[in-house]
Amino acid sequence: MENIEESSPLRITPTVRALSSALRGKRENVPDIRRENGDRIFPEPEKLWFKESSAKNLRNRDFLSPTTMLNTLYADGQVPPAVMSRVLSLRGSGVLPVAGGEVMCEGLRVRVDRPAAFRAVLAGGATEYLKPSSQRQGCVVLNCPALHPKPNTPTPDSLTLGQLRTVLLADHMGALLRRQGFAVSYCPTLPEDSDIITFLRALGIDWPAAPANWTNKEREEKIQEALENSPYRERETDRGRRTSGGGGGRKAEEGENEGALRVNLKRVFQEEGLLGYDPSLGTCTVHRDSVSHLAQLDLATADCTVAMATALHVTSCQDEFRQQQIAVLWRASGATHTQRHLVCGPVKTPGSHLTAAQYLQLRRGQMKEASEMKYGDQVEGQTWDDIIRVMTSATVRFELLSTVHTSPVTLDVQREGGVSTKGPRGGVFVMYNCARLHTLFDSYERGVEKGLYPEIPECSQLDFSALKEEGEWLLLFNYLIPFSELLDQSGQALDCEGGGARVNIKTEQICKFLVSLSKDFSSYYNRVHVLGEPLPHLFNQMFCRLYLLRALRELYHSALDTLNLPPIRQL
Repeated sequence: MENIEESSPLRITPTVRALSSALRGKRENVPDIRRENGDRIFPEPEKLWFKESSAKNLRNRDFLSPTTMLNTLYADGQVPPAVMSRVLSLRGSGVLPVAGGEVMCEGLRVRVDRPAAFRAVLAGGATEYLKPSSQRQGCVVLNCPALHPKPNTPTPDSLTLGQLRTVLLADHMGALLRRQGFAVSYCPTLPEDSDIITFLRALGIDWPAAPANWTNKEREEKIQEALENSPYRERETDRGRRTSGGGGGRKAEEGENEGALRVNLKRVFQEEGLLGYDPSLGTCTVHRDSVSHLAQLDLATADCTVAMATALHVTSCQDEFRQQQIAVLWRASGATHTQRHLVCGPVKTPGSHLTAAQYLQLRRGQMKEASEMKYGDQVEGQTWDDIIRVMTSATVRFELLSTVHTSPVTLDVQREGGVSTKGPRGGVFVMYNCARLHTLFDSYERGVEKGLYPEIPECSQLDFSALKEEGEWLLLFNYLIPFSELLDQSGQALDCEGGGARVNIKTEQICKFLVSLSKDFSSYYNRVHVLGEPLPHLFNQMFCRLYLLRALRELYHSALDTLNLPPIRQL
């Protein structure tokens, strides 16, 4: 057991792999089971075992290899004693310690040595579980087409809810990728004194800005020249009869824009071998806003420390075709960076039409009203202004980011509706439960000051077998241990080859993780009295719980940080 604790942080994936290896053994020892056509059956390793997550199943098992899998591997599903011995004596780097297991009607079930797992995870404050399991290298440019001038800088009143969704998604992705070690930059750079920068900062978005008199003229001239000299430029003699809407969304009419610069986009993606682009991309008339867009991309990639950056265009489904034009134009200008498109579904508001500014104003007003109803005259001054700003940002982010990014989001924007400070309602519910943890530790510190409780001892002095409440293991096994692997996923998705221009990333997972965590923590906290009577024989259990909940508080902070949401200490 000591080897397991000291080797590396406990992880779910290495444990499942080790269990699969123990169960399969060497292939020559596996019965020659065949389908009717004679093909040998070898189940995929990741399908041999399932990690349990429901409170009901966790009462008697943590991992299960179903009977169907055992029947595939062994005659009549009978697990040989040697294989059973391998499973029960499992060891390895990152592998959870096994306490026992047996074959039941549902399959081979395995139980983790829970006190040992609690100690291993909580001994160092769980710091290794709050960051990605490995650091990566590379440069990612997050390009948000909704913020590019067309030709004027967008304003909060011109920004649609669908476009706001893309901005929030880009902000979230940037935070996730930075945590994994990527160098991240954002595009475009916006005027410092613009309304849109003020709006974004109210949402906690730190978007790059430059003085109002700043220009990117030199790069624009370079891009213009590169397109004029591009081998894909369409000359007067071979100009096609149809255009694809000119990178500026306007279809050239007969006789219009004589002498305008045009680029054959179809040739670009065919000859450059770019997959996944719309086959209807044809000849594109290059407009000034297209050149400005490309110059901003050129600026954003200028500081990349690696030769090849990845540009991730985060765009709405309505703007996807236009952004494909821009991406292929950039390639035609000589840019060789990898380009991927993260496409968001629409945002629907049945019965009304709101701009991004109106939506934020509505949610802020509802949050202030809900706070005043709960706390009365206390709700005034800078502290409460900051709380309402953060809670409004949390509400907006969870409403727009908790859904799979390709799917539509439907918002309830009726003005008579309120924003509850309790109940599983997304961002507010998450922030409320995070604040409860702060309140708990404030109460404990006051108890220490009054002499009711001693200081928390070293982890090595505690007996973690005292953590017997089912909610305690559920919080460790479903949230603290898996979180690190959850953080890895966005970078892994960018690495996936093939599949064309679009990339699908599970961008909704952090929000869903936090809401699920908050439901389970709330259920546990409502059921268990953590700070008990100040009696010495109760201190061990209380301290074990405080270790667990302190790690949980840091887990909240780490996850909220990927959404650029600072925790609120009291609600």
